[in-house]
Amino acid sequence: MVAKETKQRGRPRSFDRDTALEKAIRSFWEHGYESTSIADLTREMGISAPSLYAAFGDKRALFDEAIGVYVQLYGGFISRALAEEPTARRGVERALREAAAEYTAPDRPRGCMVISAALNTGPSSAEVAASLREKRQANAREIAQAIRADIAAGRLPADTDARALAEYVSTIIAGMSQSARDGTDRATLEAVAELAMHAWPSRTGERV
Repeated sequence: MVAKETKQRGRPRSFDRDTALEKAIRSFWEHGYESTSIADLTREMGISAPSLYAAFGDKRALFDEAIGVYVQLYGGFISRALAEEPTARRGVERALREAAAEYTAPDRPRGCMVISAALNTGPSSAEVAASLREKRQANAREIAQAIRADIAAGRLPADTDARALAEYVSTIIAGMSQSARDGTDRATLEAVAELAMHAWPSRTGERV
């Protein structure tokens, strides 16, 4: 018996999902989670509210997917730098330079979406704020882990406070993100990154 071909139910999707998602990313990135409404999203994405819900779920589900894609495409430079460079110092130095470039790229919103999307969130968005906070803290833990590895290998003084140094770097990165959103140019942020590295501890007699 020959199986009958089944027809797809419902109307075919009339928009490109990836393109719509990229527009949602930019909207959340520029305006933050709470300040971006469904009406804002449908206008920017060029789709109706029913189409948004059918393709992405609710606003929170869309945001979670947007953040995941953002991290893959734009926000993973800290982890890559730490993984690919031979020392924590080299990894952090590279990450700060790349932050200056990424946060001022001319073809997209300024700053870091993981940092800026959580600004001005209220009680109704507490779970979103907590999720973004965990992502930022995960970066700080990665930096601290790399620092501890350098302490164990003798590349940093034994009394180096890995957690405090990692928080220092994370604070510099967050400040660079906000400065970029305020209009600071790449060259200035690169100078900030260079100055920040002067605080990096070194072994006795080692040039920093």
